[in-house]
Amino acid sequence: MRRACVCVLGLAIGCGVLASNAAAQFKNGGQPTELNIPRVSQRGTVSQRIGLTDVTIVYHRPEVGGREIWGKTVPYGKVWRSGANENTTITFSDDVTVEGKPLPAGTYGLHTIPDKDQWTIIFSKNSTSWGSFSYDEKEDALRVIAKPRAAESFEVLTYVFDDVKPDSAVATLRWEKLAVPIHISVDVKAVVLRSIKNELRNVGGFTWAGYDEAANWCLDNNYNLEEALKWEDTSIQNEDRFENWETKSRIYDAMSRKDEAAKTLATALDKATAIQLYVYARGLQRQGNTKRAFELFPQVSKKDANHWVSHLALARVDSNSGDFTTAAKEMTMAINGAPDATKPFLQPLLKRLEAKDDINK
Repeated sequence: MRRACVCVLGLAIGCGVLASNAAAQFKNGGQPTELNIPRVSQRGTVSQRIGLTDVTIVYHRPEVGGREIWGKTVPYGKVWRSGANENTTITFSDDVTVEGKPLPAGTYGLHTIPDKDQWTIIFSKNSTSWGSFSYDEKEDALRVIAKPRAAESFEVLTYVFDDVKPDSAVATLRWEKLAVPIHISVDVKAVVLRSIKNELRNVGGFTWAGYDEAANWCLDNNYNLEEALKWEDTSIQNEDRFENWETKSRIYDAMSRKDEAAKTLATALDKATAIQLYVYARGLQRQGNTKRAFELFPQVSKKDANHWVSHLALARVDSNSGDFTTAAKEMTMAINGAPDATKPFLQPLLKRLEAKDDINK
């Protein structure tokens, strides 16, 4: 046992982990090998989600401790564990590309070969070893090149995610006065589509809303529209509603099938409740399609003449025509019938009408 401990200690010294007393676990310079007790280089974890893909780095965090790091404590041209103690690991929940090169989902040992002008970043299929002592190039899943740069000083080795975008992020190693960025990208659309298909096999596939949400995501991303149309038909079969017919009309429109889009929208509007029709018309108004909005506002009352939102729609119509007296009366009826939580939003509109201020502006 003593000989084994001496060997482990010798390996640690060789990697520079015990280059000074500040980096040792015990006062006599030893490191724990059998017991789970606190270490000087403490464990750290950092994660970033890119779309639906989680990227997680687990590592141990050595301190500078007054040492000369680059080229000394961490030699140039030699494989380094990119941290302290056990393998630094990086996990991808889905396939990614690193510096433009593909890498399958999984957990990898993260090793590096530092140099002054460029670093080799190594993703090893072996992620369960101590340090880089048993590193074997034959187990490489991927090697890429990264360019180090001067940066603000970090006393403790730190991994952070910078430049986070909808489909990419930069995992950056920061230690001493150096930063090493690693660019990670994800085919988010492909990942989300795969996830949607799996979810539709579960409870989401037994409702109208699940298929409607799936189709809406495709529509928002102009992606997989033919399948989105099939999903919307399934949504309608599950439950015939304004929402799924309206979504279907927008899918047709995105596919440049204008006649079918118009017929489908007419079906949707026929199925709309007073509130749904008002909200739809108000959305058109906010988008700048005022003409169409004011064609629809008068139709709200035909859905339910006594509903408070019908009075709100008519108040907008009267205000638009300059009949503020009638508009104020309609708004008063809307306030009287509206839920208590909605009244505070309508009362300022009434004051504007009483001041002869068009509430549509």
